[in-house]
Amino acid sequence: MATTELKQSHNFVYLGGVISADSLCDKDVARRIGIASGVVWNLDDIWKSKEITAGTKVKLYQSLVQSALLYNSETWTIKQERKLSVFEMAVL
Repeated sequence: MATTELKQSHNFVYLGGVISADSLCDKDVARRIGIASGVVWNLDDIWKSKEITAGTKVKLYQSLVQSALLYNSETWTIKQERKLSVFEMAVL
């Protein structure tokens, strides 16, 4: 019977969150910010539209961008709050 050598991974994505060997959440937060940035970029036409009300844009931001950004955030440490605030201010 042949044996297979397994390679150890230091980071991997499991159920949408990054699991890292150092048990820090920095990589997961960075990944989530990247995903949320993609959502913002894809909705660029909506943000620029004068036909869509500000209230509708806020609801879209809350339901699409924030949900993508904050998925799995209950596992993050409080020190990640500054990164999230910087992202939010850049978007708004």
